[in-house]
Parts: sequence; C-alpha cells; structure tokens
Amino acid sequence: MTRVYLDWNATAPLRPEARDAMIAAMDVVGNPSSVHAEGRKAKAIVETARGQIAVAIGASREDVVLTSGATEAISLVYHQSWDSINCSPLEHDAVIATNAEIIEREPFAGKGLVNQDGLFDATNLVSGYGIQFPTLKKGENGWPRKYSALFGLTAANSEIGTVQMTDLAFKEFVGEADISHRFCDATQAFGKIPFTFSWAHCEYSAISSHKIGGPKGVGALLVKSGEDIAAQIKGGGQEQGRRSGTENVIGIAGFGAAAEAAQQDLDNGVWEPVRELRDALEARLADAAPDAIFVGQGVDRLPNTSCIAVPGWKGETQVMQMDLAGYAISAGSACSSGKVKQSRVLTAMGFDDITASSAIRVSFGPTTTPDEVMGFADAWIAQYKKFKARAA
Repeated sequence: MTRVYLDWNATAPLRPEARDAMIAAMDVVGNPSSVHAEGRKAKAIVETARGQIAVAIGASREDVVLTSGATEAISLVYHQSWDSINCSPLEHDAVIATNAEIIEREPFAGKGLVNQDGLFDATNLVSGYGIQFPTLKKGENGWPRKYSALFGLTAANSEIGTVQMTDLAFKEFVGEADISHRFCDATQAFGKIPFTFSWAHCEYSAISSHKIGGPKGVGALLVKSGEDIAAQIKGGGQEQGRRSGTENVIGIAGFGAAAEAAQQDLDNGVWEPVRELRDALEARLADAAPDAIFVGQGVDRLPNTSCIAVPGWKGETQVMQMDLAGYAISAGSACSSGKVKQSRVLTAMGFDDITASSAIRVSFGPTTTPDEVMGFADAWIAQYKKFKARAA
C-alpha cells in the first residue's frame, strides 16, 4: 500500500535543503564554544543558521535564542517571574500546561471571547471579562515597580488553522488591559503565511524547525530587543546567557536551511495552490456529506489546514479508518502523548461535546498532489457512507 501523508501540521516532511545542511554539519567536529579553528567552524554554522532564521522571521540575529523546540521556548517565557499570566483558550497545550495557574483557571474558557469561527475576540477583554491589572506594585526594597503581566495569543491555531490578527489584538485590544508583555506562538504560522516578528507587536514569540521541514528537536524563542529573559537551563552561558548547553549544531544547521527555503517558498507563492487544493477537498466532501462541519471555513485560515467534524462519528475512529486505508491524518493536536481526546479548542468555540470529539484535521503541503488529496476524499466518503448506514 502506498502511504499518503496528510499531517503536516504535526510535522512537515524533511526538506532536501535541510538534509544537505545537516549532512555537511556532521563532518564538523568542534564544539561551538571552543576557541580553536574546529570550534570556530562549528560556531560559524550556528551563527549562519541564526542569521537565516532571523531573516525568515523578520527579526535581528540578537533576538533569536536557539532551543530544543517551541515547547522549550514557550516554557522559558512562561516560567519567568510574572505577576500575572493569561492566555486565550485557543493556545497549544504547551502554553496551557506550562503553568499550573493556567490549568486551574482556564482563564477565558466559556467567557464568550472565542467565536464559532475560532477567532479570539479581545475587544471585551476589559469590559466583558474585567481583566484589569495594577500599573505599579511594591518592589523588594519598598519602591514601586511596574506590574508585570504576560498575555499569550497564537498567530494560527494548529487544529483548525484560523489565523489571528495578533498585531492588531496586541496593539489595540490587549493594550486596554495594560498588559506589559505579550507572547505570540508563531509555530504554525511561520513558513506558511507571512509573519514578521518585528511587526507582531509582541515581546516574545516561539517557532519550531520541524513544522517548516527542518529536523525535529530544534526551535527558537524570539526576544524583542531591550527585553531580558532569565535562563531556566543554566550552565555554560550559551545563547547570550539565556539558554545554556552545547548547541545542537547538526539540527541548527538543518533549521537554518529550512527557514531560508520556507521563506523562498512564501516569496514564490507556493502555498496558494495548496489553498486551492484544500478548498477543492472541502467542496468535494461537502457534496457527499451535507452534515459535515468545516470549522473556521468563513475566516482566514492557514492555506493547508482543514478541520472537519461529522457529529457522532468519533475523530479517533476516523483516524484509524484512514490509517488502514493508507492516509495519515490526525484528531486534534499531535503533542498529547499519542492520546486522542476531545478538542479543547472546539469546546471553547462553543461546540457541544459530541461535535468536539468528532473532529479530524487534514493538513498537507506544496509537495502533496491533487491525486493524493482526492484519493483521501474517496476513502473518507466511503467510510462516511458506512457510518451513515450504521446510524440509520
């Protein structure tokens, strides 16, 4: 059986540019912290990749803190000494689970701040929810200091693909609440849609290598110039003292090459045909399944992402059926220890439990062919008809 991979939002296939860069880096023996010629050569690979990443994300080289992935980058931000931490209910589990306070409070769940298109509406963040923070707080020496509040908002949701206008939300809406620092998870947006850190009106952002065709286990935290970040992993003082540990030279080389190639793809418009193929898939499925719900279809989404729910047809069942048919798809996020569970995002959007547990995600990329996508449509429709016959 020929397998068809339709789970790019979980991890994208490795780009040839990344593979070539990694193979070349394997022959470099030095430690980037060593001052001899071999060490300087390894350091040069790291710094070249840092520059490639900075250019692709619209940041300065000094803004890029290399990490083991977006999850570590998120954890690094959220474990700073904040007076208050809040986020939208659309965030990835890496944001929600990083801080026990968020888990306990689920800050905005059920508060009417997420509509059925999957967009976070911060206009009533202050008036509707009453989020207010003091401007000053007493410091250790008794002198007043600025109250430090962190708010997180994703640029694009991994499950449903909806794109947030983070620059507008951070600048105008969240600004009403006098939030001092803003974090934007750009993991899914980076490489698929134009996203520039310098324009996002946030102090911190996170990106990941394997979402853009680089290797797994590498990512970056972006820190706005003038902002500080205290290291959580301490040791040799690498990454400007923000994240210690010998750099993963091979992985970083692949990340840099993937970032450069991803930016070239965006410039060349390769994602527009992907969007057209996604829309064609949804039209085909809608014709065959009139009760299917295409989440977020009415608003701007990632060009490659379709979240489909047929109430009563369990998402995990669909994933297994499609897997047996040769198609790799997912139900919800892939970062939940391999467990399939009801979508927290769809619940926050107001969907009932049956619908929220019936959603699947199909995501693909520029190398996916129309025949592969329409082959999936045939397989899904065949199983849909069996589901309806059993339910009759």
